[in-house]
Amino acid sequence: MLLELTITQLDVGHTTQKRAQELGQLGYMQWLGALPAHSDYKREAMNAYEMASPLAETSEPIQVFCDLLRASVTTPLKPLELKLPERERRGGAEARRASF
Repeated sequence: MLLELTITQLDVGHTTQKRAQELGQLGYMQWLGALPAHSDYKREAMNAYEMASPLAETSEPIQVFCDLLRASVTTPLKPLELKLPERERRGGAEARRASF
């Protein structure tokens, strides 16, 4: 299931606030894009929140993901602030190898 993959990808532990916002928003967009067309959004959002919220205390991107899920079902509805990350070099393969 894509929800578990999304949560796993977001569970990176401590990161900067800017990067946490970027990852949390990307995770939300990935999860939203994978929802079946005729699904009950509110039920799916609450299911995703219940699965992700236990990890929110230790991972800032998951906290952002959970905040977006809660905001998306809170009334009155208002637009979510979602944007793609700014293009920038992050170190490529060398940075990935250094993170292990």
